[in-house]
Amino acid sequence: MSHLARATDISTSHEAAAHVVSSGLQSAQQDRAAGALKAHPGLTSMELAKATGHDRYMLARRLPELLVDGRAWRGPKKPCEVTGRSACTWWPVAPGENLALGL
Repeated sequence: MSHLARATDISTSHEAAAHVVSSGLQSAQQDRAAGALKAHPGLTSMELAKATGHDRYMLARRLPELLVDGRAWRGPKKPCEVTGRSACTWWPVAPGENLALGL
């Protein structure tokens, strides 16, 4: 199971994390996030949320998981068009293309 809750989190956080994994919700959300990246590459997570209607916090949790799985790449920072603050961009990585990125 992915470590969705920190060791210092209370038991309800661990129960929620176990549910997200066992119910398939984590995988489904990862697939939605990956699809959003394919449709809108190079956006910040806030821009991606605005463009797709997906929850920004769901994206903020799942995009780093996609990075670890080699399904996404964290790109250069840019001013976010939604917040005006500097934020990293996110890019899709197709299977077999991650070697060039050093992932």
